[in-house]
Amino acid sequence: MKYYSTNNKNLIVNFETAVMHGLAEDGGLFMPAEFPKMEKDFIDSLEKFSFQEIAFRIAKKFIANEISDSNLQEIISNSITFPAPLVSIGKNLYVLELFHGPTLAFKDFGARFMAKTMGYFVAKRNINLNILVATSGDTGSAVAHGFYDTPGINVFILYPKGKVSLIQEKQLTTLDKNITALEINGTFDDCQRLVKTAFVDKELNKKLNLTSANSINIARLLPQAFYYFEAYKQIHNKKLHSIFSVPSGNLGNLTAGLIAKKIGLPISKFIGALNSNKVFAEYLQTGIFKPRPSIQTLSNAMDVGNPSNLIRIIEIYSNILKEMRNDIHTESYDDIQTRKGIKEVYENYKYIIDPHGSVGYLALRDYIKFDQQFNGVVLETAHPAKFKDVIEEELKIEVEIPERLAVCLNKEKRTVELSSQYDDLKEYLMKNR
Repeated sequence: MKYYSTNNKNLIVNFETAVMHGLAEDGGLFMPAEFPKMEKDFIDSLEKFSFQEIAFRIAKKFIANEISDSNLQEIISNSITFPAPLVSIGKNLYVLELFHGPTLAFKDFGARFMAKTMGYFVAKRNINLNILVATSGDTGSAVAHGFYDTPGINVFILYPKGKVSLIQEKQLTTLDKNITALEINGTFDDCQRLVKTAFVDKELNKKLNLTSANSINIARLLPQAFYYFEAYKQIHNKKLHSIFSVPSGNLGNLTAGLIAKKIGLPISKFIGALNSNKVFAEYLQTGIFKPRPSIQTLSNAMDVGNPSNLIRIIEIYSNILKEMRNDIHTESYDDIQTRKGIKEVYENYKYIIDPHGSVGYLALRDYIKFDQQFNGVVLETAHPAKFKDVIEEELKIEVEIPERLAVCLNKEKRTVELSSQYDDLKEYLMKNR
């Protein structure tokens, strides 16, 4: 399988290069040169396969022979170690729980697969690798835990000071060894800009082997397609059309779903559920992309004003806006509506949903009005305990914190504070490589 840069379709690399570089040398994102089709017999008989077997078959299509079957199976068995249950909360209404991993967020799937894959290539090349990752909350902790103590790999996590929840901050700032948390005085978009600038800095790249662990890295993105197949496997009445409502920020999760559809999964419609950061909705409505500084919200993993993966969605649809609109509907909700959604889900279905899932629920509700002719699936991307204060304030109940989350709350925060100026980041990295 070959991959091209979204800035230049003639810049072609293999899977290993795409993974290890993260970003193309011209600043573009890597995209598959073709979308392999999953066999119809496989999709029709998903119930016969385990989650790990599904993941292996999909990954094999995108990796081909660059990783042997035995090594790829080992990577998957060591990364996809937790379930993605589809929970029925109403008639033809489901919640896909993606928070059963070590950091209680959907990003554990991609981060762990990427960590094991990069670890394989690092060992093969016998090199040291430095990973830069920008996070608005959950990515940082997932990457930190996924790569923790991986030989030959150092991880630098950039996160916006004061703009992640206490629990999220504790998860990404309390590890040692090969993990360094960089607390940036700015927004997530500033963090993302710093990372992208570093990747195209030739002087810095001569000194360090740099790559990314954000969803701009194809190895973080592709495994997110695994759980769309796993979710569809669990739907009871497949005769009905299926609509997936995806809380969306940097658009990696939505892009992975669109890739799943592209390779054969019969999802009829995607809803890009947005908070007050609605640049993507405006793009679909007007065809004009106008990035802007992000707005801080309760659903902070979606606080993105310049979503990187939009270019991948444009590539999937060959820049044909009409076709994008056929497959994707968008809705946006502010914090007041998000709080009401949390309360509505609990009162109507006795289910505790986090702010991101609430936005997904509201978007699905308003799109189909729970029409019985559809299977509606809301992606629940984080455990509600990660937003304990908001949930308890709205529902007047106590939210139990899982043990693996509670452990980090008593640990000491370890960070390096930097400005949002690129020269400060570069100077730090050059001194601490």
